[in-house]
Amino acid sequence: MARRKKRAELDSPGSSWLVTFADLMTLLLSFFVLLLSMSSMDKSILRDVVSHFVGDMGLAPKKGAGKLTTRFEFMNVIIENPAEALHDPQRIKDLLFPDEVMPEGMARSTLDENLRILVRPEGIALVLSDGLLFDVGESALTQDSRKLLSEFSRFLATVTMPINVAGYTDNVPAGQKDNYMLSSERAMSVLSFFLQQGFDPGRFSVSAYGEAFPLGDNTTPEGRAKNRRVEILLKTTGRTYL
Repeated sequence: MARRKKRAELDSPGSSWLVTFADLMTLLLSFFVLLLSMSSMDKSILRDVVSHFVGDMGLAPKKGAGKLTTRFEFMNVIIENPAEALHDPQRIKDLLFPDEVMPEGMARSTLDENLRILVRPEGIALVLSDGLLFDVGESALTQDSRKLLSEFSRFLATVTMPINVAGYTDNVPAGQKDNYMLSSERAMSVLSFFLQQGFDPGRFSVSAYGEAFPLGDNTTPEGRAKNRRVEILLKTTGRTYL
């Protein structure tokens, strides 16, 4: 009798909100239990799950295509068609150099302003201004540039594509060295760094063009700054992945 009376009270219009309230509390409890379980999961497991679903959606290679971190998998997808890289060059910058690997004290804007992504007939070129790599008039890599190149080396270790390192200058005389010599020494500094990381020398070639093939107008400071650069060309035609 008491059970029937209680059921009648719940079914009455004035107490119908209790059912809705009880359902809401159940959903909230389930939600917080889910959050708690996710927070205690190993990050590597979460990364694998994300990678699995991303691969199923066609946004990145399937698991088993190689031991790549998730961001490098995305990078490989972007450079699958070099022409597509022009549509979102910032995406490549963010994948290769996320905020957490930036040298201490270097602003994100500094990297973005001094790194360009260009499409060449042979593949994709990372164009790094001399100010990002060297002190003025010097050919030795700075500490910050070595950290950036070290991070880029992590990506290079996941692929076997050929790499060309090319040095360029503006048309202003380089003091005691001519511009071809300066561009050569700078390109060799970058190449030497990669070889120190244990890469196969057979993958690399080096070029020095001096003031030839400018990207900017040598009559302006802004144009000359664009021309003083090192290009790291990823020869994506015929490449293979590990």
